[in-house]
Amino acid sequence: MTASMNRRALLSLAGVAGIGLAVAACSSGSDDAGKKDGSKGPVGGETTSSPSAKPVAKSLTPAQVPLVGGVTVTVAGTGLAAVKGVTVGGVAARDVTATGTKVTFTAPHQAMYTAVDAAVALFTESIEPSPSANQSSDGNGSAANDGQTGATQDSATATPTPTAAPVPDASTAVATSSMAYAALTDVDRQLQYAMAHWKDYNLSEYGTMNPIGGDCANYVSQTLIARGWEQRSDWYNRAAGAEHSATWTYCPTMDPWLETNAAEFGLTRRSSDERDEVKVGDIVFYDWNANGSPDHTTIVSEVFTEPDGTIRIKSASHNQDGPYRDLDEMITVQHPGGTAWFHTFDA
Repeated sequence: MTASMNRRALLSLAGVAGIGLAVAACSSGSDDAGKKDGSKGPVGGETTSSPSAKPVAKSLTPAQVPLVGGVTVTVAGTGLAAVKGVTVGGVAARDVTATGTKVTFTAPHQAMYTAVDAAVALFTESIEPSPSANQSSDGNGSAANDGQTGATQDSATATPTPTAAPVPDASTAVATSSMAYAALTDVDRQLQYAMAHWKDYNLSEYGTMNPIGGDCANYVSQTLIARGWEQRSDWYNRAAGAEHSATWTYCPTMDPWLETNAAEFGLTRRSSDERDEVKVGDIVFYDWNANGSPDHTTIVSEVFTEPDGTIRIKSASHNQDGPYRDLDEMITVQHPGGTAWFHTFDA
């Protein structure tokens, strides 16, 4: 009896141990289910996830972009999928797209068309691009006469370009890089010259025509030389302005001369209703008193579209001197009833 009971007790204990072993084996298999590398799962049924990789910008192409911008720039790196906004030199970029390994955007023009290095900052929040890289009027309400007798602008009030939302500081960016603005095209060189000399006249080479009626056409002609044009027998300025053609210095002569030679120069004359065809570097003429004869000329320095679809045009000029003068202010606030037209470059 005693021996029989001992055997039954031992079998019973073995059965309990066997059940425990089976349960333990089942639990172990459940924790490691689906793992092919033999690693064990988390204790207590907890789940873990690896943190997102920190964004890193490794390279940027192209390394140089035109002063006028407008080209697609690619930043390559890792962990970039969260990027939603980009600034270049503190200006919000457009058309930002991102994947894990790259961010692309459209480069804005360099604010003063100067060859400089610009910081590229990547942010995880969207940044509303500004319609204009230049957020204020540059003195359109001054007393300059724009080639018209009488100080017509004394009481004019400049209307600033609508101010964009502030952009975040580059120090808060999740990743940074840099790119170089360079004068790579004829238009780059034209605008680079225009910005270098809208206030600092190139007197040693071209003189000034302000004492004889205004320097606006002289200035526009100089920018065309910077664009790649060459002086010729019917268009010239020699000996620092001591010798010059009317086609170079006088708006009523310059305007029809450009139209007559439009095919040779690759130009098209356009009305003020054709603003969608106007580009940076194009030429603007103005008639202040509706007599059919131009009184003033400028070089287009910026074209942008407002949120409501309005196309705004700013231009650089002498007499009045300024880098970003608003066309609509000029023909409404400063010279009510004035008109404007364009000579646009075909390429």
